[in-house]
Amino acid sequence: MSKTITIANQKGGVGKTTTCVNLAASLAATKRKVLLIDMDPQGNATMGSGVDKNALDSSVCDVLLGDLSVEQVLINAEPGYDLLPANSDLTAAEVQLMNKIGRERQLFLALESILDHYDYILIDCPPSLNMLTVNALVAAHGVVIPMQCEYYALEGLTALLDTIEQIRISVNPRIKVEGLLRTMYDPRNNLSNDVSSELVEHFGDRVYRTVIPRNVRLAEAPSFGQPILQYDKNSRGSMAYLALAGEVLRRDAKQNHYVN
Repeated sequence: MSKTITIANQKGGVGKTTTCVNLAASLAATKRKVLLIDMDPQGNATMGSGVDKNALDSSVCDVLLGDLSVEQVLINAEPGYDLLPANSDLTAAEVQLMNKIGRERQLFLALESILDHYDYILIDCPPSLNMLTVNALVAAHGVVIPMQCEYYALEGLTALLDTIEQIRISVNPRIKVEGLLRTMYDPRNNLSNDVSSELVEHFGDRVYRTVIPRNVRLAEAPSFGQPILQYDKNSRGSMAYLALAGEVLRRDAKQNHYVN
C-alpha cells in the first residue's frame, strides 16, 4: 500500500509546488512508484511536470466530481512518475463540491482503487485552506510543510497546524505532520538563521535536516517543464531534493512503515 503525503502551506511562494515536483522526481529516481496529484487550479505542478495544462482532455476535477476514475485521467509524465493533472477547471469543481455529501472525502474515496499501485502519492495544494486543501489533507497519511525562514511564516504555521489537528480529530485520525522543510534558505541572512534555530528548538526532529537553498537553476527549471533533476542534476537544488528523498525514505524505514 502507498503512503500519501500532502505538501501544504496556506502561504504562497514558499516552495510547495517546487517541493512536490522535485520530491516526486527524486523518489522516482530511487525506483519508487510515484503518483503526483495537482490540486491547485493554477496547474503549476502539471506544467512543471512537462504537461500542458491548457491541452488537457480531463483533469483531477473530473475525478473529484466522480465523472472519471483516477486511472482514466492519470498521465505518465516524462520525469518518471504518474501525474493527475489540474487546470483552472478546479475552481469550478470547488464550488460544485460544496453541494456534495461527504465533500471533504471525495479525493480519499477516489484514491482507494489505486493505493496498491504506488509507493508514494504526493499531493500539491493551493495556497489557501479551502475545500481542495481539505480534500488533500483528508486523503493523506502525512503532511510536509515547506516554509521560508521568515517571521510571517511562523505566524501562518499556527493556523495550518490547527487545521491539521481539526481534521485529525474529526475525519482523518491517521494524519500527522511528517516534517517541516526549510526552503529558499540563505545562510547569510541572520533572520533566516534565527527562524531556523527557533523551528528546530520548537519542533525538534520534525524539522527535516535537509535544507533547500536559494538556487537559480532550481528557479529556472519550471519554465522548461522539468524537475531540477532533469534540468540540472548537478545543481545544489538537485542535490538538496535528492537528499530530501533519502531522508523521507530513511524516516519511513526507521518507523517500519509499510512502504518498501
